[in-house]
Amino acid sequence: ELSRLSETARRDFRIRNIGLVFQEFELLEHLNVLDNILLPCRITPSVRVQQRQRDRAVELAREVGLEDKLKRYVRKLSQGERQRVALCRALLLEPPLLLCDEPTGNLDPVNREHVLDILFDYVDRNHTTLLVVTHDHGLLPRFDETVDFTRFRKPSEEDP
Repeated sequence: ELSRLSETARRDFRIRNIGLVFQEFELLEHLNVLDNILLPCRITPSVRVQQRQRDRAVELAREVGLEDKLKRYVRKLSQGERQRVALCRALLLEPPLLLCDEPTGNLDPVNREHVLDILFDYVDRNHTTLLVVTHDHGLLPRFDETVDFTRFRKPSEEDP
């Protein structure tokens, strides 16, 4: 029962069990790529940065084509590179649930497909649940189930 947990325990639960890819990335500009990926290990005392996490962060960065940018500050990255850093951070602790808001929104077609391949490969290997919010209808065929929430919106006064 999550509502009965302390704020610290809820944060620990979320960090260990839910990977988040925010639409605006939520990266820390004063940190480099590696430290942004490792951030979940730094904001809760229940997870420590150990060699295993460092190795995983480097491997994830390699998978998304950022291995050569690990020491670069994120403020010097393109939007697509920032998006890939956010994806690596979400996958770092291998959560059983991934929540992604427009995870491919700033990517060119090649990187879009590559990131989707990484996400779906991760889901298949880890039996993870992936929930994606997107406006890109081109992504929909890759998903087992989709929900079109425009069907549920309230009609506005401007609607005929």
